[in-house]
Amino acid sequence: MKKILLLCLSMMLSLSAMAQETSAGEKRAQIEKAKNERVAKEKKAKAKKEAEVAKEKKEAAAKKEAAKAKATKEKTDARAKVADKKAKETKETADKIKADKAKSDKAKAAAKAKAAKAKESSASATGAAKAAAGKAKAAGNKAEAAANKTEAKSKVKKKTPAEIKEDVKETAASKAAEKQVKDKATGMYNGKKVYTGPRGGRYYINKNGNKTYISDDK
Repeated sequence: MKKILLLCLSMMLSLSAMAQETSAGEKRAQIEKAKNERVAKEKKAKAKKEAEVAKEKKEAAAKKEAAKAKATKEKTDARAKVADKKAKETKETADKIKADKAKSDKAKAAAKAKAAKAKESSASATGAAKAAAGKAKAAGNKAEAAANKTEAKSKVKKKTPAEIKEDVKETAASKAAEKQVKDKATGMYNGKKVYTGPRGGRYYINKNGNKTYISDDK
């Protein structure tokens, strides 16, 4: 009987220990589960936050690229407008220059034709005028030669042989003056060189270094 009681007591203690162990295991399992759930929740929240940040960055980058593309398009359009305007102005200028040149060429052709006609019509008049001018020049030269001859004669002063001899003496003044004479020597007069001036007058350099004119018959 006593053995049976001990056996029963032993079984009760074993069952109690098993129950306590089962309870502890369940508690540990619950704690582990709660921990795993918390970790999973934190990971999910972190992933969500990272996704939101990535989305915001992507949207910001997209907006920046869109703004940049818009600015580039506006700049390109502005340049295109300026280029079109410049090309239009250049074409207008070229057309104007072309029109002005055509007008100028036409005016030049008309003026050339008019000048040719005037030249042709005045050819005979020019010939007559040249002939008259030649005759007038010849007559003028003849009259000038006569006047020069008369002038030279009027400058001649008759001197006595003694005065002439005294006047033709070689002196330092006469030698110096002769070196300055640019007219051509055309003869001799009482041992002195005779020079002919541009108007036909004949003279020599006297002792004082001055010109003394002589008549053509000497």
